[in-house]
Amino acid sequence: MSGTLTVVGTPIGNLGDFSPRAQEALAAADFIAAEDTRVTLKLLNHFGLKKPLLSYYEHNKRGRGAVICDRIEAGENCVLVSDAGMPAISDPGEDLVAECAARGIRVLAVPGPTAMATALALSGLPTGRFTFEGFLSVNKKSRRDHLEELRGEKRTMVFYEAPHKLAATLRDLLDTLGDRRIALARELTKIHEEVIRTTLAKAADRFADGSARGEFVLVVEGAAQEAPAEAVTVEEAAALALSLAAEESLPLSEACRRAAAQTGLPRNKIYKAASAQHEASRP
Repeated sequence: MSGTLTVVGTPIGNLGDFSPRAQEALAAADFIAAEDTRVTLKLLNHFGLKKPLLSYYEHNKRGRGAVICDRIEAGENCVLVSDAGMPAISDPGEDLVAECAARGIRVLAVPGPTAMATALALSGLPTGRFTFEGFLSVNKKSRRDHLEELRGEKRTMVFYEAPHKLAATLRDLLDTLGDRRIALARELTKIHEEVIRTTLAKAADRFADGSARGEFVLVVEGAAQEAPAEAVTVEEAAALALSLAAEESLPLSEACRRAAAQTGLPRNKIYKAASAQHEASRP
């Protein structure tokens, strides 16, 4: 008789958030598929559990997924965990669940904490409708294309980001979406938990020096439901940027960034218009 795969959410920081039902699921499993066996071993030791561990992560998921499914079909029960949070959400576990579903293997879930929902609840931004965007690509073109698709997104947007990439991500968000509200949640459920409610322009300035520490969840305000009559056109914003560049001896890119912060219009549109105006003004 075939066994089951049970997807178990693990704490995102505070071990007190690990539910009794989740502990029971681990205790009943024949083996555990873990993103990082070292991290999961610490969790097991904390709760006095001993179980065989099998690594399952991004770079071995294809071959290892078949092995796990074969063992389940042979009658073993497997628990799938990630290092933190709910497996299969922005996580290679989604492929294992899909493979189990394709092979007719029963999949159960023991819900647990997720950084996405926790940050959204703390953000102070609209939560009735939202879109989870996960991690942005490190490839510049893919990243730019992704953000361009979100330019008119009216729902609140949620992103995950690592501290060493935060400064670049905030700049890209500001350049593409224009200035708007954002909540930056870091170290959720941990001792140094912090939620910074600010704007994209202010956040980009605050973290420009690369001083960010801890894993971040970014909750970004969606576009206005109805496009208001623009108090400032792109052409006017471009003229403002050119004026700032001349008066303060700024590079055009920096002048356009400041104009974007003042007008709420996307920096790349301002830069394009300002460049055209500059070329047109040449004798």
